[in-house]
Amino acid sequence: MKPSTSTTPTPPTHNAFPPLSTASVARSSRIAPHSHIKALGLTPEGFATADGAGFVGQNNAREACGVAVELVKSRKFSGRALLLVGAPGTGKTALALAISHELGAKVPFCPMVGSEVYSTEVKKTEVLAEAFRRAIGLRIKETKEVYEGEVTELTPSESENPLSGYGKTVSHVIVGLKTVKGTKQLRLDPTIYEAILKEKILVGDVIYIEANTGAVKRVGRSDAYASSYDLESETYVPLPKGDVHKRKELVQDVTLGDLDAANARPQGGQDIMSVMGSLVKSGRTEVTEKLRREVNKVVQSYVDQGVAEVVPGVVFIDEVHMLDIECFTYLNALLESPMAPTVILATNRGNSLVRGTTDIVAPHGIPTDLLDRCLIVKTDGYTRDQVAKVVQLRANTEGLKLGEGVIDRLAAEGEKSSLRYAIQLLTPASILARLSGRDQIGLEDIGEMNELFLDAKTSASLIGQSGDYAP
Repeated sequence: MKPSTSTTPTPPTHNAFPPLSTASVARSSRIAPHSHIKALGLTPEGFATADGAGFVGQNNAREACGVAVELVKSRKFSGRALLLVGAPGTGKTALALAISHELGAKVPFCPMVGSEVYSTEVKKTEVLAEAFRRAIGLRIKETKEVYEGEVTELTPSESENPLSGYGKTVSHVIVGLKTVKGTKQLRLDPTIYEAILKEKILVGDVIYIEANTGAVKRVGRSDAYASSYDLESETYVPLPKGDVHKRKELVQDVTLGDLDAANARPQGGQDIMSVMGSLVKSGRTEVTEKLRREVNKVVQSYVDQGVAEVVPGVVFIDEVHMLDIECFTYLNALLESPMAPTVILATNRGNSLVRGTTDIVAPHGIPTDLLDRCLIVKTDGYTRDQVAKVVQLRANTEGLKLGEGVIDRLAAEGEKSSLRYAIQLLTPASILARLSGRDQIGLEDIGEMNELFLDAKTSASLIGQSGDYAP
């Protein structure tokens, strides 16, 4: 890449352009169901705070998970697993996510459902192995020549298509980058513009472009725009220091699963994935145990050289009772592996038949040899007041306004049916309110939701003794 550059002195003000309004931003952010969960919400002594870090209730479960986190941090949890047991909708997934947050911001979190092992074309044990590999991170440090700064200009230049003669194609893109020290204007290849579009980069984002490869990485949104955005999922970063063109130590986070896939289907190139792929035999079409051993060998050499460090993450297997005896046996072996991540299991079953057998009934549908390895944590149901707090929390996170009496109505619905049902009513009710020309959810919207949709208990009550759905 040979960008042409022009240097201008830094303008006195931080904002070259006024911050964009929320309505004018092209990037849309998906609000995940547990985006309000930030941590376990514990004091330094390990006691649960009231409604802390996005959690409401579940004090005993949070404190128990806090002990498990300390065991993991002190490297005394190897060969074990954490089992969360409780009714549906009592926060098992939220607890697993909070444990991941407690272990670190860049710790890989790999959730899956037990039934996933039956829904692919590969072996059941291979699905588990891939999940474990995706939950083991590798933090690689490299010094590279980069162009870094806040995007102040993003202008593609079009020309006539030389191949067909019809239409236009992007011939180059002009990118303006700004740091504390100055600004530069880069004239870049159209392939880099494609990477910019793929990263969904806008004016006001902080990015860096590798000088040798043209790889583009979005670091985050400039903190000058922080007051214009309310979504918690956005990451704000300060304006970079130094020159736009510099040598910088980059930290790249990948997983062993990424390296397995890169080596199984080598593509060539100069990035770390391709370099590591060239160190082992190429031309493979599937991930085999032999390939994984070779990748592990290369990873260990990087660790020994001080270039990289292994970051064990979290594997969360929900509905673990859906696994069969073959998977449970393999899970025992994976727990004993030297680079095993933290394993969290969840189930809502009592005594049930272990899948793949005809006569083994075990607690939670898990064989006793694996159950003996688990620290078991029970989750409790939510009271009406707690349902009201969670609904308000989700409404705030999603930016929804609630009219008078709506919280109490939804809390009653949650107490009668489930917390999940009460939360699920929020977004469709907001759509009804918007269609009616209102900016807040009213009681009439919740009433109409109950006419349109059924909760699980009501639906089950309509099934007659014959098993047919009652009219």
